[in-house]
Amino acid sequence: MTGSEASPSFRLAYVPGVTPSKWVRIWNERLPDVPLTLVPVSVADVYDVLRRGDADAGFVRLPVDRADLSAIPLYTETTVVVVPKDHIVSAVEEVSAEDLADDIVLHPLDDTLNWERLPGKPALERPATTADAVELVAAGIGVLVVPQSLARLHHRKDLTYRPITDAPESRVALSWPEDATTDLVEDFIGIVRGRTVNSTRGRFQAPAAAQPKPKPRRSDTGGGARGKPAAGKGARGGSGSSKGGAKRGKPRRRS
Repeated sequence: MTGSEASPSFRLAYVPGVTPSKWVRIWNERLPDVPLTLVPVSVADVYDVLRRGDADAGFVRLPVDRADLSAIPLYTETTVVVVPKDHIVSAVEEVSAEDLADDIVLHPLDDTLNWERLPGKPALERPATTADAVELVAAGIGVLVVPQSLARLHHRKDLTYRPITDAPESRVALSWPEDATTDLVEDFIGIVRGRTVNSTRGRFQAPAAAQPKPKPRRSDTGGGARGKPAAGKGARGGSGSSKGGAKRGKPRRRS
């Protein structure tokens, strides 16, 4: 591990659609003296931001160039098609790529899906951004296939979306420069992997809880603690035989 000196803060980049609030909250609870700064970055720029050192780590969309960047895949998103609310797709629960054969499918330049062949009919021009494509969908120009988080990010009251079953999926990962795996990066890795505060792989561990002191044991000679009588012994230590230790029953009534 390199960079043993802790930075005054931790800079976390994230691409559109990713919501890092859960991990930020845990960071603030565990490392309150190390402020975390969020750096929103476009999908096209996030890798350059990491390589320049403008962020210590970042939430990105795979694939990642593993030549100089490390990455931990976190989750895979559902892919959806965004359509106007009066579109026929809104009447079903899910669709396939074939169901979009008669639609113009917009393909923005910042698309995060790796298509082998885009479904539907191509538009005359590619929108510059996903946000621009959403505006075109609202204008009735076409439909848009995106990860579900981006459909939520650009939500409009006049649009809706449905899962598309056979489209490529987008995977979100945590990435950082391989040669800059600092202690703070390791701490954040532990958080996103769900390690507890007391994990042996974490640097910041909660102090061990104080264990109650054992009660002193009495001496075995003279005043030892009383235990249950052994099997076959009477309650007063007698043998359980008829000599001296017979168990008394109820007295018989005299006639």
